[in-house]
Amino acid sequence: MHTQSATKVAIVGAGPAGLLLGALLEQRGIDTVIIERQTRAHVEARLRAGVLEQGTQNLLREVGAAERMDRDGLVHTSVELALDGERVKIDLQGLTGGKAVMVYGQTQIVQDLVAHRLASGRDILFEVSDTTIDGISGASPSVSFVHGGVRKTVSCDYIAGCDGFHGACRGAIPAEKLTVFEKIYPFAWLGILAHCAPPAEDLIYARHERGFGLYSMRSPVLARHYIQCRPDENLAEWPDEKVFDELELRLGGRTTLPRGEVIDKSVTPMRSFVTEPMRYGRLFLAGDAAHIVPPTGAKGLNLAAGDVHYLSEGLTDFYRTGSEAGLDAYSDRALARVWKAQRFSWWMTSMLHDFGPGDAFGNRVYRAELDYVLSSQPAMTTLAENYVGLPY
Repeated sequence: MHTQSATKVAIVGAGPAGLLLGALLEQRGIDTVIIERQTRAHVEARLRAGVLEQGTQNLLREVGAAERMDRDGLVHTSVELALDGERVKIDLQGLTGGKAVMVYGQTQIVQDLVAHRLASGRDILFEVSDTTIDGISGASPSVSFVHGGVRKTVSCDYIAGCDGFHGACRGAIPAEKLTVFEKIYPFAWLGILAHCAPPAEDLIYARHERGFGLYSMRSPVLARHYIQCRPDENLAEWPDEKVFDELELRLGGRTTLPRGEVIDKSVTPMRSFVTEPMRYGRLFLAGDAAHIVPPTGAKGLNLAAGDVHYLSEGLTDFYRTGSEAGLDAYSDRALARVWKAQRFSWWMTSMLHDFGPGDAFGNRVYRAELDYVLSSQPAMTTLAENYVGLPY
């Protein structure tokens, strides 16, 4: 059996980028279909980012999906950086004219956006398979997939590829039409999510002779801790108490971490990735389908939100006026912001991590860079401006 339907914009992927784009477009009267290969439970349980720029917060408020965020999110007006145990507070709000970030997990954002879409009577097709993208170089693109045992084809005006690094959309673009930029880092993050109270009000980023460490949080009773490790780290060699002990050392040994039940433990590889352009014909890439940043700068989810802002503006202008100028400018506008975030994420990663004995010179330079930042208000201002998010 094969069914056919039509919509204005077909959105592939029900992560933050796809869901937020769908909410923005539907709010402006532009019909969408969202398809997702995973189950709803899987999508709503994925542990990802948790630090939101002001712009990301504002987009969630704009679509009416921010009630829980505004109630439960933790506003952070400062952040701490540590060098060999000596901690310095960076006044984000004071250095940026009143801006701040909010700690609110991507898991909750996805849950909120899914609930918002379903409450409005609009569906999400979960558990689709065998997705193919057709006609993107012409005037009649379509997305074909299997859902509930039935092959379905959705014809549309445009396709938004929000299906992540391993999704089908980027692969639908001829390889010779894309330029890929990539950097693989020689380390990873070992992260734990634990039921325990925070030891400090701020997130703490630490550079130590034993490697990078990060204390962060998801809520007043849920901590998210990271330590630098090998990409091939064996989690069996890291019992819960050992992770807590190691992070205490890297924070300087003077902060006693509250201990609690660990409910997740994982290793996150570190890479920088950008594909150019972010458009081919009638297909637009957004979020992880187009770029990956190391998590040190807290930019992944926020870059996806920026992409969606530019793409929704271009699509809205097209359907209101018939002008394709905004769509034609999408890739350049998005990439300008992406590369600034890549620079910041690379800079933060370099300053805070040990690149091993093979880069002794680099390690000295990166350590000196952090030492300089922690003693210079102009340098702190640069960090603060990027951390709270550059304007759209």
